[in-house]
Amino acid sequence: MVLSQFSMAKSKGMGINTSVKSGNFRPTKQGAGMTEKGVAAYRRANPGSKLKTAVTEDKPTGERAKRRKSYCARSAGQMKQFPKAAADPNSRIRQARRRWKC
Repeated sequence: MVLSQFSMAKSKGMGINTSVKSGNFRPTKQGAGMTEKGVAAYRRANPGSKLKTAVTEDKPTGERAKRRKSYCARSAGQMKQFPKAAADPNSRIRQARRRWKC
């Protein structure tokens, strides 16, 4: 599959369109992050990728629990690195952490 130069310019190097309008990403009010459609598009554009959607259930077990714990630890570091975003309850990082139940 050959991507046009125009589509690559809009994709920010991910191989997919990164706008909310494309349906690949959630708006901030819906918890930010990628949708299932967005993950599928990313995996098509990047063969071999192991990207998965957010872990949103109340009590995940096994591998999904480990993924949540890891994401929450990484995103806590982002909160420290970007104090303005951490202070804003409507920032993408805060909404994503809420969706992951961190």
